[in-house]
Amino acid sequence: MVLYSYIDIAFRSVAVYFFMTIALRIFGKKELSQLNTADIILILLISNSVQNAMVGPNTSLLGGLVAALVLFVINFIIKKLTYKYKILNNLLLDKPEILIHDGKLDFKALNKLDISDNELKEAMREHGIEHYADVKLCMLEIDGTISIIGQDKNLKQTHYKRKHNHKNFRK
Repeated sequence: MVLYSYIDIAFRSVAVYFFMTIALRIFGKKELSQLNTADIILILLISNSVQNAMVGPNTSLLGGLVAALVLFVINFIIKKLTYKYKILNNLLLDKPEILIHDGKLDFKALNKLDISDNELKEAMREHGIEHYADVKLCMLEIDGTISIIGQDKNLKQTHYKRKHNHKNFRK
């Protein structure tokens, strides 16, 4: 009966892991690159709400450790599988998005990703670039950073972390 309790915790933990993975994929994992107060509150509330779903009535130390161990193991396995199998990688992980190519803005991508004109210009300034025409390539990376390669051969490397902004980019 005790073994069944821990197998139940393991099953529940795996189910919650996959639910959270799918939810983050649907609702936008790019937003997690820079957490604001509301994001932190959401994460804390989610962790509290799914705790009981994972351990059920078993609130013992061992029950919590089993749930945590299962989460670590499943995360390790998923990382190995996404590295090995491209189809799983494509299914679970976001792809980088081109925002500017050879000075031309991709307004469709900018609107879809809710990247404002001010946010894009801030990233460009941090990369030492003043005009859109001076951008060879601008990408929103999978971790939420905006990478910019300028037309100038003397490239300046900086690190711009995207902040969530509610004003959409418009033509």
